[in-house]
Amino acid sequence: MHYAENILGTIGNTPLVKLNKVTAEVDALVLAKVETFNPGNSVKDRMAMKMIQDAEADGRLQPGGTIIEGTSGNTGMGLALVAIIKGYKLICVISDKQSKEKMDILRAVGAKVVVCPTDVEPTDPRSYYSVSKRLAEETPNSWYVNQYDNPSNAIAHYEQTGPEIWKQTDGKITHFVVGVGTGGTISGTAKYLKEQNPNIKIWGIDTYGSVFKKYHETGIFDENEIYSYITEGIGEDILPKNVDFSLIDGFTKVTDKDAAVYTRKIALEEGIFVGNSAGAAIKGLLQLKEHFTPEDVVVVLFHDSGSRYVGKMFNDDWMRERGFLEDEIAKAADVIKDHIDKPLVVVRTEELVSHAIERMRKYKISQIPVIDINGFVGSVDESDLFQSYVANKDVADKPIKDVMGKPFPVVSESTPIDEVSRLFTKENAAVLVELANGKHHIITKYDIIGSIK
Repeated sequence: MHYAENILGTIGNTPLVKLNKVTAEVDALVLAKVETFNPGNSVKDRMAMKMIQDAEADGRLQPGGTIIEGTSGNTGMGLALVAIIKGYKLICVISDKQSKEKMDILRAVGAKVVVCPTDVEPTDPRSYYSVSKRLAEETPNSWYVNQYDNPSNAIAHYEQTGPEIWKQTDGKITHFVVGVGTGGTISGTAKYLKEQNPNIKIWGIDTYGSVFKKYHETGIFDENEIYSYITEGIGEDILPKNVDFSLIDGFTKVTDKDAAVYTRKIALEEGIFVGNSAGAAIKGLLQLKEHFTPEDVVVVLFHDSGSRYVGKMFNDDWMRERGFLEDEIAKAADVIKDHIDKPLVVVRTEELVSHAIERMRKYKISQIPVIDINGFVGSVDESDLFQSYVANKDVADKPIKDVMGKPFPVVSESTPIDEVSRLFTKENAAVLVELANGKHHIITKYDIIGSIK
């Protein structure tokens, strides 16, 4: 009989899968190391077990202790599996940009989840780095994992991931492409592979809002590069000790939109349901295609499962809200299709300015068409109302007709978007669309900006 003694025995030995459609424009053999086959559905299972084993061996982690870690979710899942089998408690500190699915999964496997704000400095007491350290200091018999600086992280990949890839490619690998977060995966795997063949090229995938690429190229840690981004699992606003820049040949940065779009492409074109960092890795690989030749064997690592992003990248509404869906915007009807069911908010000529202001607040809008019994006769804009108020504090009690501007232009649903865009000027902040049923809808500058892909 062949069976594992417990779930930890199934970690590792994940398959290499040839990619076909999603990398069709790459003139090389591209193989994906699909780490979702690990029991916790991510590459982080490898280093979670290694870090705990090493902490047990040197006494940092005692029987019945509490494991504490700041995580984007996947390391927490790996730690949870080991904690369950070995009898430890686990506290995961996670940033609020991580998907709800990740938080729910961590709670499902017994972890206590503490959520911290994303948009704070690493040294801020509210950051998930700071909160993790504080909890470790306050919790008796606890061990702070610190995957960013814990050398066992990279060692796990030196001992496992690197040798697996070398063996699976029969030593023919020429390039390794992988997203970089804590740095353990790229550094440990790269160290092993370069020991076997120093000519193997190692490419890191970074994201906009992260410091890795510029630091690798210039040695400058540029805080101006640090800003909030959506992509999960890669990029950092710190320099983890596990990132060995000497082993990395180069970085390429991928936008949030491209990472999300290519995450969906992998599922639709390859049938491989993987997470956000995989989409970034594939888009990064495509950006690097001029570095590859037909004789090359390129291995790209897919970190985790798409199941952790069903409310994000795999949700059309989430994608559309961020302008990530590649819908064709060709005419006026395309711009308003997502909110065409909402009624047009109007104000009448004899209503008071205060009524228009109240409607703007209620519906969170900035422009309102003005009507009378004959139809559209004017418009009001929040900036115009503000200027009128500055000039005359009693303006709120005046009728709309006394302060209204020219009526908004009216176009048909089939009007090309380029023509609609030209109607926006400093004096005109909206356009009305006449629908087939005779009703009207409004297009604002915000709608036009939101339609830009």
